[in-house]
Amino acid sequence: AAVMGGLCAAFQAFSLFVKGKEVPAGARGPAARWRCCRQAFAELPGIHRHVGLHHGGDIGRQAAAAASPGEGSPGKGPDICCVLPDTGRLRQDGPSSPNVFLLSVPLCHAVSSKVGEVLLYYCYCEVKDPEKLCAWQKALCQHLHLTGKVRVASEGINGTVGGSKAAVSLYIEVMLSQPLFKDILCREDFKSSAGGAHCFPDLRVGVFKEIVPMGIDPKIVSYKETGKEVEQYLSQASQGQSDTILLDCRNFYESKIGHFQGCLAPDIRKFSYFPSYVDENLELFKDKRVLMYCTGGIRCERGSAYLRSKAVCKEVYQLKGGIHKYLEEFPDGFYRGKLFVFDDRYAICSNEDIISACRYCGSLWDQYKLCSSQHCRQLVLTCPSCRSKGLTACCPVCQEKELTVTSRAPGQTLKEECECTRRRPRVPIERVSPRTLDAGK
Repeated sequence: AAVMGGLCAAFQAFSLFVKGKEVPAGARGPAARWRCCRQAFAELPGIHRHVGLHHGGDIGRQAAAAASPGEGSPGKGPDICCVLPDTGRLRQDGPSSPNVFLLSVPLCHAVSSKVGEVLLYYCYCEVKDPEKLCAWQKALCQHLHLTGKVRVASEGINGTVGGSKAAVSLYIEVMLSQPLFKDILCREDFKSSAGGAHCFPDLRVGVFKEIVPMGIDPKIVSYKETGKEVEQYLSQASQGQSDTILLDCRNFYESKIGHFQGCLAPDIRKFSYFPSYVDENLELFKDKRVLMYCTGGIRCERGSAYLRSKAVCKEVYQLKGGIHKYLEEFPDGFYRGKLFVFDDRYAICSNEDIISACRYCGSLWDQYKLCSSQHCRQLVLTCPSCRSKGLTACCPVCQEKELTVTSRAPGQTLKEECECTRRRPRVPIERVSPRTLDAGK
């Protein structure tokens, strides 16, 4: 019933918009039954196609508002919009009926295209019914043929999805018109790069305790206590500030292939290790101005809140939009190397610099592959020359023999230990001298 109500609201909004573009009968010419954006349309499919391509956002918002009568009621938060674009009745020449939901129109030429985009976004906000939002989000992604990962929690939503350019554009429009997000999200919060649905093996949408796994209850360390946002500081920062630390909040394999010049990059394997890393290195951050960054900004939201909760820093800042947004504005800025991404591309290029090396021969190389050992999920940098020699594993343990799968209880996740994981401490303690910090900054 909710979905049908939403579709009826969408149909009505579409029809009313087209109706409003009709030329009065006495003023019509042979090619001017409708006028919109200084264009004349004589046939119904023409005005439908135009409205779908250029006015989807306006009508989507009208439809969402009409489908959410409970919005703004005293003591009640906005309902989650259940409207889904109807893509089942599309034709190459436009919609087959005046009542086809306009938001589906842009998909008719590109829903199956392999040339697409990968979209990265997050939104911290209060979600009263995560299960309902999760169900809607999964239905929306499936309807638009998007793949990727979406995490929903009571503290918000975090998504990385891939699909055709038209589907991704439509997804953004729907999210911006969603009552829960429309007053919080803006277009600048969505970061896109070349890719598509093929960049992910499938679609995974679920409800979690945190939208980014830091391992600390959001009620204890909340995004509401985040550090200050500082935009474009890297292009304006003065050199030689010994009281400043530029802190990379990502994992070691991310910073290994690309990072900001002069940064401090923790040797951690998971973001859930970051709080312990901070605890073990409080003296390092004492009385310092800490400037934090990550891929898209989401890890800094919680990471900066945790660091601030320790009350040892002079100030804590975070780079708004993360590296992704920074590279859009400053492609030739202070970031060197590639940007690691969590999909089948592994990295996207921002400049020609290669700052990492092949694990075996030491030649410059920055393209990750999975370890060839059947049960190891470590990433390895091995150049084409070494790969041709059969050197395709992350370490000698994996290279010499296949790791044995031990018996485990049903449902238990398999975790293999090899040379790479055994020698890497869970929570490394940074040994950084003041002289090194002065030189780095």
